[in-house]
Amino acid sequence: MRAWTLRRWVMVTALCIPGSHSAAVSAIDGSSAPRATQQALFESIRTMDLRLATIGFSLARANHALCDRQAPGTGLVIHALGQYGGDVRSDAGAYFGFATPVAVLAVVDGSPAAGKIDKDTALIRWGQIDIATLPATPPTAPLIALYAEIAEHPPSAPVKIETSRQEQLRVTDLQPVPVCRSRFELQLSDSVNAEADGEMVQISSRLFEQYPDAEIAVLVAHELAHNILRHRERLDASGVARGLLSGVGRNARLFRQTELEADILSVHLLVNAGYPPLAAATFWRKFGPEHAGGWFRSATHPGWRERTARMQQEGEAIAAGRLDPAAPPILGVRTRPLDGDWRALLSAR
Repeated sequence: MRAWTLRRWVMVTALCIPGSHSAAVSAIDGSSAPRATQQALFESIRTMDLRLATIGFSLARANHALCDRQAPGTGLVIHALGQYGGDVRSDAGAYFGFATPVAVLAVVDGSPAAGKIDKDTALIRWGQIDIATLPATPPTAPLIALYAEIAEHPPSAPVKIETSRQEQLRVTDLQPVPVCRSRFELQLSDSVNAEADGEMVQISSRLFEQYPDAEIAVLVAHELAHNILRHRERLDASGVARGLLSGVGRNARLFRQTELEADILSVHLLVNAGYPPLAAATFWRKFGPEHAGGWFRSATHPGWRERTARMQQEGEAIAAGRLDPAAPPILGVRTRPLDGDWRALLSAR
């Protein structure tokens, strides 16, 4: 992954339609790279993006009933030609079958699109959406615009998708499934990072190099929980300050409250998707000490021991049958203003 100099990264919003699913592709200096090396990078991007798409699709599909904002889920992971740097754009266009500006990078196994639309297929039309009319800049614009339009459709409404592969035109009927509305994006980066903004969940590629999918799912569930609980909107409504002031006073308390709320809900999201009740606590117990000096221990997050203990409590309550993961009590906070009382969340009630 580091064979070439990384000049910058852009998000390849690979639209897996639990939300726009995304790989983050690097605009790299590939002018002197051997073709085999270049193709290996392309396949590495595809592999990581599909890993995240598969995790995101599973969580978003299994928990759609908990989401008050849903979208049609197809399992198609898409990317845009404009997201590849000028040095490799023509090669990427040929390698990935970009007969139009947007193409299928991968397809999630077991999804509505599996076995019906192949990877490296160019998109021409999605229902009534003409791909040629989508905005071209910035690089992620066509994908985000496409997802925004698709997300407004009824989650289970059938859709016709027109594609082109090796100059063969085809119209495919798909029956989407309801999923939580969130894009899933992979950031190609050496940093350890996971975040959400209300519409998107972003995970850095460094995490895919270090952890198996079952553990990455814990991070994805945590970030998806932020979106389900409308934390961006609730923080904005509270007048929270971001940036340098985020870790000070009331701001820090508000952020800590959202982190613990997301921790608690993530346990339920994971169980609903087939993971063990203690999966979250087990992972954070490992992840916390490894990253205790950085992002995980910032002033906007409670200590990893406190967070792990709280997720352990929630998982044990689910395992013992005292809590129903299909009806998590924490979901009730979604419509309440934040008050910053994060310590009240440290013990199960």
